[in-house]
Amino acid sequence: MSKLYFTEEHDLFRESLRDFLKKEVVPHIEKWEETGQIERFIWKKFGDMGYFGLATPEAYGGLDLDLFYTVILLEEMQRINSGGFSAAIWAHAYLAMTHLNKEGNHEQKEKYLTPSALGDKIGCLCITEPFGGSDVAGMRTTAVKKGDTYVINGSKTFITNGVYSDYLIVAAKTKPELGNKGISIFVMDRDTKGISATKLDKLGWRASDTGEIAFDNVEIPAENLMGEENQGFPYIMQHFALERLIMGINAHARAEYALEYAKQYMSERTAFGRTIDKFQALRHTYADCETQMEICKQFNYYVAKRLDMGDYVVKEATMSKLQSTKMADDVIYQCLQFLGGYGYMEEYPLARMSRDSRLGPIGGGTSEILREIIAKMVIDDKDYKPAT
Repeated sequence: MSKLYFTEEHDLFRESLRDFLKKEVVPHIEKWEETGQIERFIWKKFGDMGYFGLATPEAYGGLDLDLFYTVILLEEMQRINSGGFSAAIWAHAYLAMTHLNKEGNHEQKEKYLTPSALGDKIGCLCITEPFGGSDVAGMRTTAVKKGDTYVINGSKTFITNGVYSDYLIVAAKTKPELGNKGISIFVMDRDTKGISATKLDKLGWRASDTGEIAFDNVEIPAENLMGEENQGFPYIMQHFALERLIMGINAHARAEYALEYAKQYMSERTAFGRTIDKFQALRHTYADCETQMEICKQFNYYVAKRLDMGDYVVKEATMSKLQSTKMADDVIYQCLQFLGGYGYMEEYPLARMSRDSRLGPIGGGTSEILREIIAKMVIDDKDYKPAT
């Protein structure tokens, strides 16, 4: 590992995490991929090991470590080849828990963040709606103040952990007439009256529970408001940088794993009297793939370092996701080709990896939206500011 970013402590953490995943997670992956439900025991084991609290303050059950521990967690989870399991874990730890950590008050953190870090509660983040994905400002879900409560009506979709989570972080319009300046963020318990969820059937990420959630006159206490009323949009935008960097890191990590697997296969597969890694056409294609992966990987490390230092890296994180997810799709496509007919077989990892990877250019902002965000910044000199 690069000594520019990883210390000896990081390396030891990677070794112990890889051993944990191999012993505690890998034996169950096939079952979870089939059932679409990750058993609760593993959440508790992750919590007991501190893996949910890497970026969480010690006061709320976390370890408050630097961002490269998170990088290691993301990279190693890609090596077990279940995009759904990985997504369920990081959506809890870095979508739901990030909002709790940043916008939650002390009481909210004690009730939701601490048990989240310990693996006792699972969270989900509800922003995307059936009528608009990347158009956050166009959301239709409303939260109407009624005395000392809010009444929530609307729906969300494509929500990771949307079916089996214990609590929801929900974005809703408290002042619809203000557009994106009228969005607020709330936390609510799953068993609150009026909340229902439908599980969605997906191409990939099959181990995770992706849901469509309906809110039918859901009444919650006013104290469930997170942060300031009508400040939800800047909160969401601010955290998109971390989400997009996470998806960029996931992408370079799964591409790296695909290349490792393909290289091993090519060193053993023979054709015309020699192993196929000796054929120039395949060697040079592999070299191109390795180059593309390494460029993305090093850029992602650079962005992670800047984010860890407190820089506002919305442009760089957007570039990370845009380029890395495209690279991963291209590299995994080619790795499947290296395996020939075997690459198309479910007993080999490239089939699932191809399905799981395809969500990369879609989730967390489509590539088309990301290009427009970058264009606004580099052509129109748009300057996004962090939430105050």
